[in-house]
Amino acid sequence: MTSKQRAYLKSLANNLNPIFQIGKSSLTPEFTAAIDEAFSTKELIKIAVLKNCFDDPGEIAQMVAERTHSQVVQVIGKKIILYKPDKKNPRIILPKAKPETGG
Repeated sequence: MTSKQRAYLKSLANNLNPIFQIGKSSLTPEFTAAIDEAFSTKELIKIAVLKNCFDDPGEIAQMVAERTHSQVVQVIGKKIILYKPDKKNPRIILPKAKPETGG
């Protein structure tokens, strides 16, 4: 993902409210399954890590991304933004990456 594409996704995520909150039980298999299920209707998801969760939000974001085959867009403080394009019917069209020029 290019920085321009990441910036575009961040701008879209500004208006999103977190749809999941990770608490003291941290990342359970059920929680991961729920996030994966949410990707069936949404391509961009915001997650809040609560104060009573002692795990690092960056590490949580990486684990969720690996388990759900999504991409970490941003981790800011205790907020995580994940992106997973819909393979059949993508709703978010990312800006095109510039082709590399040889030289």
